[in-house]
Amino acid sequence: METPMFRERISASSSVFVIGVAGDSGSGKTTFTRSIREIFGDDVVATITLDDYHRYDRRERRALGITPLHPGANNLELLAGHVRTLKGGGTILKPVYNHDNGTFGPDIPFGPCRVLILEGLHTLFTRELRGLLDFSLFVDPDTDVKELWKVRRDMQRRGYSRAEVLAEMEERRPDYERFIAPQRDHADVIIRISRSTLGTEASEECNIYRVMVCQKKLLARMMEIGLSIDLGEVFMLCERPFLFEYGIIPDRAMSSLTLDGELNASAIRKLVRTIGDQAGPEKLRILSNRHYVTATDIAELIIAWRIINRWCVLDDRMAGDTKG
Repeated sequence: METPMFRERISASSSVFVIGVAGDSGSGKTTFTRSIREIFGDDVVATITLDDYHRYDRRERRALGITPLHPGANNLELLAGHVRTLKGGGTILKPVYNHDNGTFGPDIPFGPCRVLILEGLHTLFTRELRGLLDFSLFVDPDTDVKELWKVRRDMQRRGYSRAEVLAEMEERRPDYERFIAPQRDHADVIIRISRSTLGTEASEECNIYRVMVCQKKLLARMMEIGLSIDLGEVFMLCERPFLFEYGIIPDRAMSSLTLDGELNASAIRKLVRTIGDQAGPEKLRILSNRHYVTATDIAELIIAWRIINRWCVLDDRMAGDTKG
């Protein structure tokens, strides 16, 4: 009898698997769960942004002299209660924060789903929130990379000037160091992003970065993924430099996998196929029509596999407890 695919298993499950993604504003949090959303679709995955749980609107924060990075500016107790309700199969009335004008809209009904992604500044801040998570990720770009991304995003999407964005980042820096950065100590995986060793132009013009995936030890492996790079394909087809390096971080009890540059997509086809097979009859589209993939693309797939693996471990454990 064939083993059910992950999509089939999770669709049939009654549990809600919660992924917590923490990091500074504009740090790329959404990027590293994008593959989970694209592979399994909106019928399985839903996202809550923690900005919706700001306690004050933009005008009130300015009057109080408080930044969104301060825990007191956010209703984390309400968030935890809502996540608990969703995990129990209930529906919540979720607040909605409008970044265009810095005000709140009407609350909206938000129902349970099989995979719930929490993205925001304080996802790993309280013990209560951490206890509700099944997998946690902290995205940690270097200061200059974060500045590049945030300036680009806030100027293009939110109408700020460059000077306004930089001034706001400087104002928020103390709160980031005090309240946000320490959350990396609680993450299962830390993503560190720096400019590519190939040069400034590679990052600024080609969106190529040096990505380090720092992971806690994997205690159980439920999928035979064959995580390999086909050197034959590299030697025959790759005309661009790529770095692949493995190391140990003793002070964090983590391993590190560092990736940089671009790689011919055919060199990682086994990894793509393995994850795609778990998605069901739909083809994996995250890397379709791509001749070369970046370090970020490969890191996304590795995290997707790790999340799938974690869910399978928990589901098998739950099934075992039920039989017992």
